[in-house]
Amino acid sequence: MSSPLQFDASLLQRYDRPGPRYTSYPTAPQFSADFGEEALRDAILASNGDPIPRRLSLYVHVPFCMSPCFYCGCNRIITRDLARGETYLVRLYREIAMTAAMFDRDREVIQLHFGGGTPNFLSPAQLGEVVDSLRSHFHFSDSPKRDLSIELDPRFVKPADIAELAAIGFNRASLGVQDFDPAVQQAVNRIQSVEETVAIIDACRQSGMRSVNVDLIYGLPKQSLEGFSKTLDTVIKVRPDRLAVYSYAHLPDLFKAQGQINAEDLPSPEVKLGLLQLAIEKLTDAGYSYVGMDHFALPEDDLATAQDRGGLHRNFMGYTTHSDTDLIGLGVSAISHIGDSFSQNPRDLPSWQIALDEGRLPVFRGMRLSEDDQLRADVIQRLMCQGEIPIDALERRYLIDFHDYFADAIAQLEPLVADGLVKVEPSRITATSRGRLLLRNIAMCFDHYLTQPTASPRFSRAI
Repeated sequence: MSSPLQFDASLLQRYDRPGPRYTSYPTAPQFSADFGEEALRDAILASNGDPIPRRLSLYVHVPFCMSPCFYCGCNRIITRDLARGETYLVRLYREIAMTAAMFDRDREVIQLHFGGGTPNFLSPAQLGEVVDSLRSHFHFSDSPKRDLSIELDPRFVKPADIAELAAIGFNRASLGVQDFDPAVQQAVNRIQSVEETVAIIDACRQSGMRSVNVDLIYGLPKQSLEGFSKTLDTVIKVRPDRLAVYSYAHLPDLFKAQGQINAEDLPSPEVKLGLLQLAIEKLTDAGYSYVGMDHFALPEDDLATAQDRGGLHRNFMGYTTHSDTDLIGLGVSAISHIGDSFSQNPRDLPSWQIALDEGRLPVFRGMRLSEDDQLRADVIQRLMCQGEIPIDALERRYLIDFHDYFADAIAQLEPLVADGLVKVEPSRITATSRGRLLLRNIAMCFDHYLTQPTASPRFSRAI
């Protein structure tokens, strides 16, 4: 997906409609309570029995945050009581032991990611204990390509802590910034200085971490082209290896904290598009490649090189270079992708705790993918990661006539073809330079569940 982006504001505005972000297919709203602990155990047993069992990726969710950011839609618990972290870890260790016991010991862990919430709500010593527990129960790879990554809130971590995290084994860090404009920070209740943020980035590099990611958000209250331009210039000067530039989705009915945001302070659709265009232009001029779905990376970064060789993957952690893994989610609300199954832990802390206290795997819902689900997941995965659908390869793999099987989807693509967003050829379907910002819209044409009359989940808008 090396073609440059072509920004067409009127076209983007016309296609700016709600849709899934496709960190999975089927998406989480399709998960069912009918999929429980026994189904997960069966899925793990089947994955162990594969002729060449996949390696493992681990995701650990730490739900606690010191203070609420009003824009946030993540699963988190606001508290300043650090003792809650220790109580949480008691159950987490129980879940780690129960889960690891079901996987064959020779299955290597190639990736570990801590997300939240705020993972650095836990002290470096506590994080080290969690990693030690994981290492004692799972077989970690010694490969130099092994990734141990963590999301950090620069407001609640010190440069000295970073050296401890690196000593534990963390080699990637992702920092939330969103915007350095003081008016925006005040409006979203996240006061964060440039100095403290840069100090953490510098510490990550001095400690030998392989890469640093910075998260920005466009469409926040009080945001302006002038203010966001300064933020972009500041971030580019520090030159993180990766950036994620997310669209703010204002859904106060779904996310209670967003009710603290005055809707009148939100930028107009035209200004919001201008903010996105500004980010694309500045980052592209600075040498960043657009990987897809909000993500930018320096050409030498692993994300960019993985995309060049066709090895990029997308899951609940976002884009990753490890496409050949089963994903194990640990902690409240975490999602697993084992073999042909998805499963999710309870989204509320008490239910997760009760399950573990009763000696049960904390499975709240999930699903086993049908053959059609697996085929469509493959189609959407390739589109989101490579910007194209290789028809010949999929026909050989799934023994189908692609144009016959997906006749309805190809018909839905016709308006997008007419608008120059996508190109349909006998051997491949490709997102054009105009369509790369609308990969979600292209993928929606292949989403069987969006055609169901009972489907009414609320999604964020494409742009």
